[in-house]
Amino acid sequence: MGYRNLRQCVADLERSGRLVRIEREVDPYLEIGVIQRRVYRAGGPALLFTRVKGCRFPMLGNLFGTLERTRWLFRDALRGVEALVRARIDPRELLRHPADLVRLPLAAKNLLPRRARSGPVLQRSCSLAELPQLVSWPKDGGAFITLPQVYSEDPRQPGWRHSNLGMYRVQISGNDYGPDEAGMHYQIHRGIAIHHRAALEQGVALRVNVFVGGPPALTVAAVMPLPEGMPELAFAGLLGGRRLPLAVAANGLPVPAEADFCLSGWLDPQVLKREGPFGDHLGYYSLGHDFPVFRVERIHHRPDAIWPFTTVGRPPQEDTSFGTFIHELTGELIPEVLPGIRGVHAVDAAGVHPLLLAVGSERYTPYAEPGRPQELLTQASAILGQGQLSLAKYLWIANAGDEPPALHRIGDFFRFMLERVDWRRDLHFHTRTTIDTLDYSGRGLNQGSKLVIAAVGGPLRTLADRLPADLRLPEGFDDPTLPLPGILAVRAPVWSAPPYGEDGVLSVFCRMMEKRGAPDGIALVVLVDDPDFVARSLEDFLWVTFTRSDPAVDIDGVGAAVVHKHWGCEGPLVIDARLKAHHAPPLEELPELEKRVDELGAPGGPLHGII
Repeated sequence: MGYRNLRQCVADLERSGRLVRIEREVDPYLEIGVIQRRVYRAGGPALLFTRVKGCRFPMLGNLFGTLERTRWLFRDALRGVEALVRARIDPRELLRHPADLVRLPLAAKNLLPRRARSGPVLQRSCSLAELPQLVSWPKDGGAFITLPQVYSEDPRQPGWRHSNLGMYRVQISGNDYGPDEAGMHYQIHRGIAIHHRAALEQGVALRVNVFVGGPPALTVAAVMPLPEGMPELAFAGLLGGRRLPLAVAANGLPVPAEADFCLSGWLDPQVLKREGPFGDHLGYYSLGHDFPVFRVERIHHRPDAIWPFTTVGRPPQEDTSFGTFIHELTGELIPEVLPGIRGVHAVDAAGVHPLLLAVGSERYTPYAEPGRPQELLTQASAILGQGQLSLAKYLWIANAGDEPPALHRIGDFFRFMLERVDWRRDLHFHTRTTIDTLDYSGRGLNQGSKLVIAAVGGPLRTLADRLPADLRLPEGFDDPTLPLPGILAVRAPVWSAPPYGEDGVLSVFCRMMEKRGAPDGIALVVLVDDPDFVARSLEDFLWVTFTRSDPAVDIDGVGAAVVHKHWGCEGPLVIDARLKAHHAPPLEELPELEKRVDELGAPGGPLHGII
């Protein structure tokens, strides 16, 4: 059986040597975040902070810090979940016809929550100011809940069967928020938006509960990309290995009886307030913007409540384990949802949404060798129309018939694509469209472009694995290096235009290279601020290139031309990946805090031998 609550989980982790207690007083302002990040990078255990400065609640970090530990937490239920996936069973049908559960694996019965008259979570209450005020980065606008489970229901169809449980940023201090107000930052393409719009159209406030803690399955369920109509509460029961008991919170909405905390209230239908800035999973600060105000009516908590948290920052972070675990659970279903697609990989090192790699199938003309991408383009459109995959900014898609390398071998996949891509034909832009809310490379909040790069057939070129002897850079460009075969990184002049402007550097480089001649073996050039940093690792190359460029604005090429409204280039493609005036600032660690954390890893310290 799975865990009934978080305290049960903590006890199990401690018994098995997978958790360390930190009994020294630690500060939730910056210090705890540094500790958690250091232990995560070391592949260390879960952390229970029992003495949190200024707060009576213990804090639990790094719970999902390794994939091995994440699998271990759900070891009792995984076989049942996998059996349902292999059987291609749609859980939504089971919820419509509960009697069918008796003919399915035992795990299926856990899909249905059960009613509870009360529960531990309703036994105590507190204020927002009494909650742990976790601040992870020095320029953060205040404290926010990093592992919230935000519950809402469709006001047109009340009840948990039409509910949404998502993980959205909830700011609980700072800026202009009152003592009973919080910021509700939800990004585009999130389920709560449908409920919020329905409430606004009816002229009513949207009731919302924010759960914190409870059985770990609730946290994972809140980030699962489930099909529309499949309530996350049902999946939490399936993954947790037991039916989820639901009590009723102050606002009348359900609350898991074994949750640790529940912030119960409603979204103000008339007031927006500035939320942020905050460090985010792209590795930058998401800037301050106006978002709905969550008016907190009451905060319920259990007597022995534990506050779980994570750190949001440049990948890899703890949510990397989330993503990998979720892919293991759902990866087999991709061909069912997207016919012809053999695999999809959202690249964590590039911030997930900025870069998607995929393998599709050219089946339109089985009687002939495909001479150009055909069905791959249809499949790319299907990917960009599917759930959160629609937030992808760059989509590179290969043909399975050409036997591309596995998608997780990212460097090999890039080499495969760059050997085959024809820049005159294989670039397909989506201009003036929506992109991830946290991506500031575009023309404004949620605004930017997308690029599909599709390649079919055999190699067209041999990629250089060392700097070409005939390389001659234009004046003002220097320090060339090869991060990957066929990819040239070049230092360009520092951005000099105002926000959302153009300083002409990209165009100057391309036009000058046309006069000088493109070097042999180079398929892609990336203009950057620091070529040495970009070439330091594959992760650094991916992060800089794909988080700092907007395809429609920051791409040009040597020998560029437009033919029948289709843009392409004869020579290398060029991406301008410099930091620009409208970009959000990147996150940076504080050396003085790093030194303080070093003391915890010294002999006699609680983290000795771990960090």
